Amino acid sequence: MNRVLRPQRLVSQAVSDAARLVAPSGIGLDSPGVRLRMVERLRRGGRLDEAVLQAMERVPRHRFVDSALAPQAYEDTALPIGHGQTISKPSVVARMLSLLREGQGAQQRGGLGRTLEIGTGCGYQAAVLAGLASELVSVERILALHQGALQRLAALQPELGWARTPRLLHADGQSVDAWRGPFDSIVSAAGGDDIPAAWLQALAPGGRLVAPTQQAGGGQALTVVDHVLSGGRSEWVRQTVEGVHFVPLRSGLV
Repeated sequence: MNRVLRPQRLVSQAVSDAARLVAPSGIGLDSPGVRLRMVERLRRGGRLDEAVLQAMERVPRHRFVDSALAPQAYEDTALPIGHGQTISKPSVVARMLSLLREGQGAQQRGGLGRTLEIGTGCGYQAAVLAGLASELVSVERILALHQGALQRLAALQPELGWARTPRLLHADGQSVDAWRGPFDSIVSAAGGDDIPAAWLQALAPGGRLVAPTQQAGGGQALTVVDHVLSGGRSEWVRQTVEGVHFVPLRSGLV
């Protein structure tokens, strides 16, 4: 028997199929559904602050990487951004910012307050922080990365509508003259042998700092520092949280 080829469905079949259809979602990297699926995977992992996840859900991560790498933007992986630097894994960004928000000062303020980011990179974490902090200062020592981040954040400002535009500086992250404190929250995207003294001095009482540091046994781990007042005296209470891998902390402008 010869088959009859039908270039179109019968009207009755089309009506029946249409009744079962739902509106498509998640088509294309600009779709909110793509970001939502990334955030849902992070949420299932636990230990993450809901406000951080909601901020990440708004920021289009693919706009911060090379177009050739855009299809991988919502996977939980670090990606190269040039100049020997990377955009951190979404899970690492979420974990570090969640640790910031777990600080006693942040809980009392209801947010991160005035925040300093060391290492703007491509600008992705700055875009997430802009939705969490009352004021954000972000410094980057590599001029090309600084300029790229400026352009990306300026393009996203109308879309994301931050209450206060992030202040991006081409500056040495270890130079206190470039970014005057105090800051309620400090986060670093590069790891050194120890926390620079300038960062500790820039951390306001009640503030919290999260940064990777080199460990004696090798490798890096996230270090959390809280600035507490005890008997009228400042103390910086440290704890080591978990292993990570970040680019090394360096000085000097490039």
